[in-house]
Amino acid sequence: MSTKPSVLFVCVHNAGRSQMGAAFLTRLAGDQVEVRSAGSAPADRINSVVVAAMREIGIDISDGEPRMLGTEAVVASDVVITMGCGDACPYFPGKQYLDWDVDDPAGQPIDTVRAIRRDIESRVRGLLADLDIPTVV
Repeated sequence: MSTKPSVLFVCVHNAGRSQMGAAFLTRLAGDQVEVRSAGSAPADRINSVVVAAMREIGIDISDGEPRMLGTEAVVASDVVITMGCGDACPYFPGKQYLDWDVDDPAGQPIDTVRAIRRDIESRVRGLLADLDIPTVV
């Protein structure tokens, strides 16, 4: 891994879980990590309930846009975290792959999305500890 690790969060629509993961990593690690997110079948926009849940804790992801997963994003990343996209993510030797079993927030009420948000934040904090990167907040 390079001196500044790169992490890619992947979920199907890139409208909820992967957006939350990327936002938490950006918030908690600052510029110590390069952060990407993408989806195997991107939605038109980020889930509005996810946006509201993240806004509650002071993270604004309303201007984000779902992106299509391409091999270049995987190649450029040291760690690839999948969240329910199955085999859609291409495999390249030398990358660290983590599969986080995180519920999909699509169609869920805000209370459920808050629980998903807490789960993702906890996992991101664990990732930072594993990478030996201190949190900045």
